[in-house]
Amino acid sequence: MNDLIDMMVADESPADISDKIKEILMQKSAENIDIIRPVVSASMFGGTELEPETLEIPVEDSEEDVE
Repeated sequence: MNDLIDMMVADESPADISDKIKEILMQKSAENIDIIRPVVSASMFGGTELEPETLEIPVEDSEEDVE
């Protein structure tokens, strides 16, 4: 996230900043998919029962990002 802020401060091109935002969003999405995948596969294919409540999905505090 600091890389993105540094890019904005350094007046990088809008295309580069947009690419960095997309990269960050894809990384966060991939992490969440990896966390929830066992629950979905177990419910679809009859594997061991996993409760979504027992899985911990990391949630970043939005106040930390604001400076």
